[in-house]
Parts: sequence; structure tokens; C-alpha cells
Amino acid sequence: MLLRFGLNAEIVFNKDIAPEAANAVGAVVLEANELLFRRGVPAEVSENEVGRITDWSVSGNTLSIKIESGPYTRAHDAFLRFKKAVTPVMGKHRLGVRGIEVRNFSISMKGEIPKSAIPKLPMISDVTIEEDGIVLHLSLSLADLEKKLPDRLVKLVEEKIEAEAYGGKAEHWELLYESPKRPLHYDKNPSDELLKIGWAKHGASRGQWIFGPQAVELIRALETIAVEEIIKPLGYKEMIFPKLVPWDVWKQSGHAKGVYPEIYYVCAPKSRDPAYWEDVSDYYKVTGDVPVEMIRDRIEGPIGGMCYAQCPPFWPFVKGETLSNGCLPIKVFDRSGTSHRYESGGIHGIERVDEFHRIEVLWFGTIEQTVRTADLLHEAYTRIFDEVLELEWRCAKVTPWFMAQEGLVGVSDTSSVGTRDYEAILPYNGDWLEFQNVSVNGNKYPKGFNVKIQSGEECWSGCSGIGLERWTAAFLAQKGFDRSKWPESVLKLVGEPEDVFEFL
Repeated sequence: MLLRFGLNAEIVFNKDIAPEAANAVGAVVLEANELLFRRGVPAEVSENEVGRITDWSVSGNTLSIKIESGPYTRAHDAFLRFKKAVTPVMGKHRLGVRGIEVRNFSISMKGEIPKSAIPKLPMISDVTIEEDGIVLHLSLSLADLEKKLPDRLVKLVEEKIEAEAYGGKAEHWELLYESPKRPLHYDKNPSDELLKIGWAKHGASRGQWIFGPQAVELIRALETIAVEEIIKPLGYKEMIFPKLVPWDVWKQSGHAKGVYPEIYYVCAPKSRDPAYWEDVSDYYKVTGDVPVEMIRDRIEGPIGGMCYAQCPPFWPFVKGETLSNGCLPIKVFDRSGTSHRYESGGIHGIERVDEFHRIEVLWFGTIEQTVRTADLLHEAYTRIFDEVLELEWRCAKVTPWFMAQEGLVGVSDTSSVGTRDYEAILPYNGDWLEFQNVSVNGNKYPKGFNVKIQSGEECWSGCSGIGLERWTAAFLAQKGFDRSKWPESVLKLVGEPEDVFEFL
């Protein structure tokens, strides 16, 4: 994509610019175009691609500047360099900067740019669609230039174009293993049967289930198998991760780039003084309705959200730390609470819900340690699914979009960074259910949270979420509710089903 940047700005001084001061500006402009803006630019790059002051003028106490550029020393960077250079020169003429106004800023992007890749943001005042690309007209401040917002906008458009080209999961899916065929003893939807026999009921909230004692016995049996047969033998230690995640954590983990459609937001009250809330309480007492609009006025903006991906809130525990060589690899897990995700693709049964229970397995160390730890986890899952749960399943290598964004698109890549999905066949509809995964995330989290290793080697991490509802759905879909068809390993962990509730 070919890029051009254009900027018109005014630097306002504390008094009128005298002719001798204007002459000094001209000298700075000449030096900027010939030397300052070329600094750090390869010698072979043409003048047209580098930032250049194409026009300037003085009127009263105002210096007007026009800068154009290609991708090198972009117009905003050139302006900041010029400002830094001209300020001390004008100071010698007893002129101080009183203010800076960015009159207009444009980014021209040449190439095939779909309309879906054009952001809708308040700093974009207008968009011109041309035959060979687009022009973004921006309303920016000096602070925006210093924060490099133009560069971030360009990157955002590029990411949106890549996302559209990325396509569906099938383009980034490669089968690695398929289990032997198994006898499939059931052909109904297990979620429907759980409701029918009273082992579970829908909760009051969207995508939420209440599991009865009989279902919980099976869920806890599968949890015990995961913990006692996989997690503890591999040396993982239990921790408790927070389940309310503030924005700063999601910024550093990278989730703030796109988590918004699927998180449950958390807001704090502006005050906990009972008098502040008295009319809200009174309204409910009289009407029997909760006054949502009155509440909305009394709460702060979202401070973050409920746990979406379970591992990010762990990382502040090691943020900014350097780990000794002797304690690596670090291997921990968390099973302390629910995760919450507003499923954009809709809810379905117990396997696709908004509130779910998951054991999060997390590890990090050197590259070699991280990859080896993932391999051990793959071996353990393979043994459990084949020999203990006796499932019919398959494993595939996939490239999630967040990895594709970082240049790791394509399953043919020999890099160890990536995800392996474990899928179980659902006999009642013939579909495959992803019920387990293992991800090697590279340096994504250690870099985001500034975690280092004593040896100076690059730090990598991995994670694996064991979704208990997904395991239960896969197990019941293949084994059904006839306990004589269940593997002995599961039977020995559950008692005889007992009807606790008697409804009249």
C-alpha cells in the first residue's frame, strides 16, 4: 500500500515574528529538508518519499508550515522534529511558543481498500474515496501527533485488510492426529436430555446453566481426571487468578484491541453512601421495577470486565520481574471461578454458553522449555482422551487471528507458536466440537508485561483452557446417560445418581 501524508500546522508565538527571526526560520527549514528529515533514512530512498516542508509563511505572531511525505519521516514526525529544532532558534529572538494548531492532516492510501477496512473514529473528519485508494482527513492535536495516531490509524487499516483476507478457519487448519473409531452409544443432544431428566436447568441470565447434583458429580469427575491425571503429574501448582479484569491488564495482554463485543462490563458505583441511592431503592419499593436508567446515572464508566480469557489477570503477579534460571519453567493453574463471554455466535446447549467453568493451565520459560512443556501436555491429553475417557476425537494445528495479526499466518509455518485444537465428534449432528486447546503464545505475554529471564534468553509462554462444560458435552454426546457404557475410570469417581429434589 502506497502512503502519502500531508500536514498544515501553525506555531503561534508570544509576539510578532520580526524579519530577522523569519530569516532564522528559513535557515531551519533548509537544514530540516536537507539533513534533519533524512536522518535515519536509507540513502537510496528518493526525496519524494521523505518528509519535506513544501511551504511556510509568517504572519504576525504565527508561523504556518506545510509538510508532505511518503512513508519515511512521515509528516507528523517531520513536524515534531522541526518544532524541536526551531523553538530554541526563536528563543534567541525572545520568541516563545504560545500554542500549536494542527489545521488539517491527511493520509492518502493507494491500493485495494475495502470499505469495511475504513475505521469509523471521531478523529476522522472525512473520507475521500478515489479510484485507486482513499484519503483520510483527520482532526488532530499536537498531543495526537506525539502519540503517533496517524501511524496507528495506518496500522489499523492494514490489520482490517488482513483480517478480511484472513478468511475462515478452514484456511488455517491442519489435521495432526485422529483417534481410532469408537463405539458411539448415544445419538441425542445431551443438553436436551439434561433438561428432560432434571439434571440441569437454564439459569436466569443469558447463556447460564444451573447444574444439579447428578450432573455436578460427572463434571467433578472429569475435573478430577484433568487435575490428578494431567495437571499435577506434570508439576503444575495451583494459584487463584482474579476474575475482574481492569483495562490496563487487557491493554498489556493485547485483548484491548478487539475484546469489546464479547465481554461483560463491570462498573463501580459513584458513591456507596446509602443516601445517594435512596431514591433508587424507593422507586423499586413502590413500583417493583429496578430503575435501570437511574442506576446508569449513578455508576462510573466500565473499569474493565469479567474474566474473558483466564490467563491475562495472572500476569501482573510477575509484571516487571526477572525470573531466576533455576525456577523455570513456571507451571501453574487456576480453577477458582467462572469465565464470562458474550458469545457473538449465539448460545447453544451446555457447550456454548456465556458463563462457564474452566481450568486454566499456564506456563512460561525459555523458548525450549515452553515448547517442551506444550509437547508434554499434548502427550498427556492424547493418553487421557484415548485411554481414560475413550473418546473419538482429532487434533489440528490452527492459527488464531491474534497470531495472524503478528505475522504468523498459515499452518505451514514451522514456528512452534500457534494453537492445537482438540475436537470431539458429536453423533447427534455429525459436527465436531472443539473441547480442548493448547497454545504456545511466543513472547506475547512476557513482552506485554515486561517479564524477563535471568539468562537473558527470550521468554515465551503457553496456556491451555480445560472447559468443563465442553468436556461434559463431548463425553455425554458419545457415551450417553447409560452408565454401563461409561469408562471405568469415570464410574469409579461418581456415585449412583440420587434424586435430591422432589417437585410437587
